Amino acid sequence: MTNTTPTAQFESVTDTEVSSPTLIEGLPGLGMVAGIAVDQITRQLGLSHHGSIRSEAFPQVATFANGQIRDPVRVYTGTDPDIFTLQSDFAFPPTSIPPLRDCLLHELDVEFDRAIFLVGAPAETEAQIGQVRGIATTDDLEAVLWDEGIEVAADVGLIGGVTGALANAYYQAGIPTIVLIVDAHPYLPDPQAAKAVIENAVEPLVSFDIDTTPLEEQSDQIQQQMEQMADHLQELSAQQSLEQFPIETGGPSMYQ
Repeated sequence: MTNTTPTAQFESVTDTEVSSPTLIEGLPGLGMVAGIAVDQITRQLGLSHHGSIRSEAFPQVATFANGQIRDPVRVYTGTDPDIFTLQSDFAFPPTSIPPLRDCLLHELDVEFDRAIFLVGAPAETEAQIGQVRGIATTDDLEAVLWDEGIEVAADVGLIGGVTGALANAYYQAGIPTIVLIVDAHPYLPDPQAAKAVIENAVEPLVSFDIDTTPLEEQSDQIQQQMEQMADHLQELSAQQSLEQFPIETGGPSMYQ
């Protein structure tokens, strides 16, 4: 029988070489925190489009920017510091996650020093927006979180969706991994939460300086730009009955 399981391929567009880079994931999720934050990091550092990930398992849509069609799932890279970022213009349905995971692990042909994943959690009050806590896969990385003043999540929890799947895959592959959970608006794209996670967690972990002023000055514009993607994510979550909120008090916390 012919194997029809979809796969994903990485198509390189540059031959940039980096030494033991850090991967920062910026895929759509609650509050669009990861997408907003990583887009700002990519722009501020002037990272180059390194390549794209393509698969028949991905939503068959056309996305565009600045008047031109572009690949929806893109990898960017730079050497000051050595860094990779991962961005997507659409939310990932569950069937598309295994091909993406396998491609990231086996086709990028990069030995990452560490991976940083960003995930939004629904803030219960406005005062909670921007609060950050971290999860690490090793004792050494947990110590790094404490050293940088990043609270380590003390509760028992679960990270769902594409971010949870990728973080688990990297953990299983032995790649040092940090997950940063930031409280964000439960219904709207949240540039303020993205600003907070950059300033209070990503910057000290990666040792770079990102100007987050545009996230504050262009908050309304960014929210409008991200609304369509957020709506798409909510539609997918509703279709597949994926819970986006923490379950009852006393049980594990779930983030996505």
